[in-house]
Amino acid sequence: MMVAGTGGEKGRTSGQRDFERRLEARQRRKLRALRQGDRSVWFGIGTFGLVGWSVTIPAVALTALGVWLDGRWPVPFSWTLTLLVIGVMLGCLNAWLWVSKERSIIERELREGGEGTSPAKERGEEEAGNGPASEGGGQ
Repeated sequence: MMVAGTGGEKGRTSGQRDFERRLEARQRRKLRALRQGDRSVWFGIGTFGLVGWSVTIPAVALTALGVWLDGRWPVPFSWTLTLLVIGVMLGCLNAWLWVSKERSIIERELREGGEGTSPAKERGEEEAGNGPASEGGGQ
């Protein structure tokens, strides 16, 4: 992206190009934040809760079924423990699939927005080996 009013790459120093690149990256991050809306701490806690319930519900439901089966059909193994393990595994699979889907949505949004690099790379930290302090405290 070129800055309006400049004659292209000629006449600009590497410092100017670096400044423009950082400015563009900061602008993209701000626009992405505006598109995403207000995601507070409660959004993160809600996500943890959603993942937790996606594991808990199948585990509890299959455990209850196992208790009922143990009372109806006694066998040498425990239906309760067997179905508890199966319920936890199904719940973990469910949570993993949900998180993977959300991650792919985020990655697609980043690609479509032309923001294929991480914020650290946009700040030049990964390329130059600089930390957040190199850019005025990361701000």
